[in-house]
Amino acid sequence: MISDFKILVVVQARSNSTRLKDKVFLPLCGKELLIRMIERVEKSSLNPDIIVATTTRKEDDKIVYLCEKEGKKYFRGSENDLLDRHFQAGVLHSADAVVKIPSDCPLIDKNIIDKVLNYYLNNRHKYDYVSNLHPATYPDGNDVEVMSIEALEKAWDKSNEEFQREHTTPYIWDNPEIFRIGNVKWDTGEDYSMSHRFTIDYYEDYLFIKSVYEELFPVNPDFSLQEILNLLNRKPELMEINHKYNGVNWYRKHLKNLNTITANQTRVI
Repeated sequence: MISDFKILVVVQARSNSTRLKDKVFLPLCGKELLIRMIERVEKSSLNPDIIVATTTRKEDDKIVYLCEKEGKKYFRGSENDLLDRHFQAGVLHSADAVVKIPSDCPLIDKNIIDKVLNYYLNNRHKYDYVSNLHPATYPDGNDVEVMSIEALEKAWDKSNEEFQREHTTPYIWDNPEIFRIGNVKWDTGEDYSMSHRFTIDYYEDYLFIKSVYEELFPVNPDFSLQEILNLLNRKPELMEINHKYNGVNWYRKHLKNLNTITANQTRVI
């Protein structure tokens, strides 16, 4: 709860990941990857509600068990209709806004979460949807998307393409003439979105993330993006672990209408 405006962070997770099965259970410094990631999201100074949204499939019972064991909230919904899963979780928890953060971002920085959420909160009379992805400038794996429950409901009601349902937000950012869209850009002026890969889809990604945790977590469990970059400057060989997958992610292949988003529709800070 943020004042009288309720923000719900939805961390989507499932066991049967296409490229790396059970990746959310891979160990990072003594705990499962999913739990380490939630711990980082919990560091947000805005203290939003956080829920793990998984599927109703039997194989995802183990995600529910992990959440119960670790005292994390969870919700079960459609396996393939992520838009429905996010919307139903938002309605169930009476959210005013829903934040989409996928479970493959275990290096996400609380300061980036705060920056995107604060920008949305300070401008929610101007925007229906704010992210740091359109265009992306932060290292891949720092994905934050926040949308009003009204915008999410409209997308839920109107979208009918499988891709839009599967990935939750494409209907919104494919239709800038319907939704007021804002973007948060890295204020350093850098663009590391294609050169630095902090997400996990492949085993090499896990080896990279594991190496970062083993270097930084014992010293500071709340290590920041800057600390990761400092580490990579000291040990550039770590970058080579998953370098071949740089720039590989789902949304860059499917952006349709970004060229139609005008300066009046998208604010970059």
